[in-house]
Amino acid sequence: MASKQMLLSAVAASMALLVFLPALASATDHVVGDSQGWTLGFDYAAWAESKHFTVGDTLAFKYASSFHNVAEVSGPDFKACNKAGAASVWNSGDDLLSLDEPGRRWFICTVGSHCKLGMKLNVTILPATTPAPLPAPAPAPELSQPQSSRRFLSNSNW
Repeated sequence: MASKQMLLSAVAASMALLVFLPALASATDHVVGDSQGWTLGFDYAAWAESKHFTVGDTLAFKYASSFHNVAEVSGPDFKACNKAGAASVWNSGDDLLSLDEPGRRWFICTVGSHCKLGMKLNVTILPATTPAPLPAPAPAPELSQPQSSRRFLSNSNW
């Protein structure tokens, strides 16, 4: 009897893993600008509007490091293309940034007038979706009992 309960527990745990695993593995790596990358002459506002960003996703900025960089700025600095207020600046040409909390984030290129020419990205990160609660486990199947036990429990013999 104990081994059947252990088996049922293992099956239930496996099913729970199947329900939660897709939610854990659903993070998306967004290559900024898709095949164009991080460059001049691309509409990053339209690109961002076509995407869905959630906590756990990443932004991959791919660009020629000798011509561009990526700076994270505040909303007002983004609007004004003010590079002086940059919180962080990356310049590897292959920068992978984690979207680790919900809210808005703003990125610009600080080289020359690239930001004013449209090389800027604003993303809104949504909270990670939580999986629906698991349904209650099915009741354990009754263990077959010897026929004599069933007669003993039956009221018809009394």
